[in-house]
Amino acid sequence: MSTPRQQVLVFRELPPDQLARLQAAHEVTVANPRVAEQRDAFFEALPRAQGLIGSSYRIDAPLLAQAPALRVISSISVGIDNYELPALRARGVMLCHTPGVLTETTADTLFALVMATSRRLVELAALVREGRWHKNIDESLFGWDVHGKTLGIVGFGRIGQALARRAALGFGMPVLFHNRSAVNVNEELPALAGLARQVSLDELLAQADIVALTVPLTDETRGLMNAERFAAMKPGALLVNGSRGGVVDEAALLASLDSGRLRGAGLDVFATEPLPLDSPLRTHPRVTPLPHIGSATHETRHAMAVLATSNLLQALAGQTPAATVR
Repeated sequence: MSTPRQQVLVFRELPPDQLARLQAAHEVTVANPRVAEQRDAFFEALPRAQGLIGSSYRIDAPLLAQAPALRVISSISVGIDNYELPALRARGVMLCHTPGVLTETTADTLFALVMATSRRLVELAALVREGRWHKNIDESLFGWDVHGKTLGIVGFGRIGQALARRAALGFGMPVLFHNRSAVNVNEELPALAGLARQVSLDELLAQADIVALTVPLTDETRGLMNAERFAAMKPGALLVNGSRGGVVDEAALLASLDSGRLRGAGLDVFATEPLPLDSPLRTHPRVTPLPHIGSATHETRHAMAVLATSNLLQALAGQTPAATVR
């Protein structure tokens, strides 16, 4: 028995093959509310929408009030901080997301950021591009070794564990990790047995040469890295953030960089994105900034779109999607 065609609103562009999957089964409107020319179309379609699919747009109680027919949202992301979960639960709206498919790619990005920040790759590439490389560099432009340094990972889910494998197995880095629940490394991650150790956050900050953040943004983690925690870090350490910008108090980070307490920071995420032109983080000599590219490869973004589309089609058909938010 075929599923009745329903109203689907695509609020961030999908690859053509995935859009075609939706159009074959349902009536589809494509309207990105972040694009001025499409905003009116989004809000015109919203009251009829039974399914939404997209990412990077806030879905809260006032918006839900304009979507009385809504049954399911399929987010093309693993993070769910753009969705007001209590409001969704109160309405009985299912939320799906895309964990797993971006794990390895995001871990690649994070480790690349560890390397780039420690070896000052972006800064030195600019030296060449801008025609300022006139002689062999001296120690004022030297970077710092990565191999053998202690990596502290705050948040030890899929991405944190993938990052640990790269560090410990590929670069001989002792790994300390902090996680809200206990992880039995010997049983759950035998490849990392004897190489990764769970510790308190205080111990991690005091001992790690490089601190990497891979936690979701929640009420508990918002502003987690504040002035007190930067002061607790090992002098000369590096910070790498590939989670969410709100996990870091950016003013406190800047103060720690300016004081020399931190040697540098590699940031793929910021409290406000895109990063405002007047943000000191954009041009700070100790910051290696990236434009939120953790999962931004052709292969991974397509895989995310495939999973998000499958989630939506399954939910609208009354089936259990592969990845729902509990």
